[in-house]
Amino acid sequence: MALKTAVITGGHHLDVPAFYRMCRALPGVDAYVQHLADFVASPPEVRQAYAVLVFYTHLKGELNPDELGLAPGRRDTVRSVLDSLGSRAQGIVVLHHSLLAFPGWDVWDAVVGMADRTLTDYTHGQPVPYHVADAEHPICAGLPDDWTMTDETYLMPDAAGDNHILLTTDHPRSMRTLAWTRLHRESRVFCLQGGDDPRAWDDPHYRTLLVQGIRWCGRKDSF
Repeated sequence: MALKTAVITGGHHLDVPAFYRMCRALPGVDAYVQHLADFVASPPEVRQAYAVLVFYTHLKGELNPDELGLAPGRRDTVRSVLDSLGSRAQGIVVLHHSLLAFPGWDVWDAVVGMADRTLTDYTHGQPVPYHVADAEHPICAGLPDDWTMTDETYLMPDAAGDNHILLTTDHPRSMRTLAWTRLHRESRVFCLQGGDDPRAWDDPHYRTLLVQGIRWCGRKDSF
């Protein structure tokens, strides 16, 4: 059975047809693309029915209903909904600019596993070499040890501490760690720095990573 997955956007422009095309093509994933405001406005039982939440947001200060344009009758705020992440075994995938969302908020720091998420530079359209750091992990299954993908680089601190590093790079304008897993309370979390535009979304290795990351977070470690 396909994993029911919420793909949560907002705060950053994207190529809508290409993004939806990628989400619809992920095998074993039943993707529901929605803005964070719509996710928050959904009843709790709807939010909880997703096996995995994929965040592709770049929202910064929108932590209350007014800033997201939610109806006055909606009592759940972005802050309370995201603060509840990890209270149940619902997988969490954090993609690309979602690493930078809600700067300075300790809850999102804990989800991502980075106390310092300060971005000092970024560069579009870079040939990024990927190196597999843990070939035994289910998310890396079937990937070559090394490959190159065109994407946007982030120069920012590396993931460290209790994060389990899966992919690294030696690109001089990028953070070294590109993908990692962690536990946030009861949730499995997969963070992937890549994924800026269709050049990454259409890369077969990126799609493999995303599918296997979603499956691992949803506790479906093998096909």
